Amino acid sequence: MAKRTYQLETLACPSCSAKIGALLKKTKGVNEAEVLYNTSRVKLDFDEEVVTSDELKAKIATLGYQVLSER
Repeated sequence: MAKRTYQLETLACPSCSAKIGALLKKTKGVNEAEVLYNTSRVKLDFDEEVVTSDELKAKIATLGYQVLSER
């Protein structure tokens, strides 16, 4: 299991964070996904044997949001 926090570009509205969260939560291998609108951060707990960090960042990008950094 891996835990990562991604800093996104500024989210425009709470529904944007809900959209990102919904996409990540239905992604195979993701155990927990929390999108924090006020800080534009995504906290993830996922299985690296099923899905990689790069794949998760690419999924976020499909919604038009850029991951600025990863911790």
